[in-house]
Amino acid sequence: MPGIDTSRPFIKVRIAVLTVSDSRTIAEDRSGQTLVDRLEAAGHILADRRIVKDEISGIQKIANQWVADTDVDVVISTGGTGVTGRDVTPEAFAGLYEKEIPGFGELFRMLSYQKIGTSTIQSRASAGVAQGTYLFALPGSTGAVKDAWDDILIHQLDYRFMPCNFVELFDRLQEHKKRSKG
Repeated sequence: MPGIDTSRPFIKVRIAVLTVSDSRTIAEDRSGQTLVDRLEAAGHILADRRIVKDEISGIQKIANQWVADTDVDVVISTGGTGVTGRDVTPEAFAGLYEKEIPGFGELFRMLSYQKIGTSTIQSRASAGVAQGTYLFALPGSTGAVKDAWDDILIHQLDYRFMPCNFVELFDRLQEHKKRSKG
């Protein structure tokens, strides 16, 4: 049965939050603030927080900065995952992924379906790994952010969660670069 193994220590994860929006400011960013509140309440560290317009180059520029920063373990974005012409977060992140985590989007939509029905099909939530950093692209609604955090990320970003979690894999995410050449 999955759950918390209290014999394992809690490990704080350093998380950067990126809101993708053409119109929001930090003061108006309820989804981003919801993520910040939840990650801090869980005991994690807010490494950085920014807002960027719905443009692939801008999203990738900030994400690349965070991926290169050893003080950032995880990037979580909110917004830009729909199907309109301005929704480009999945494409921006896909251009950075070394490995995609397709199960994240699948699980998110399955859980979301229980709450909003077939409307969940419009979400292109995604996840992957880039240079040892996890990237998660969430929809921009506060409800979707709550669902992704409360039902998936709070568990997968907790080292104590068993039978497995993303935290215990941090040291192995770049092992392909350590292999001997030849």
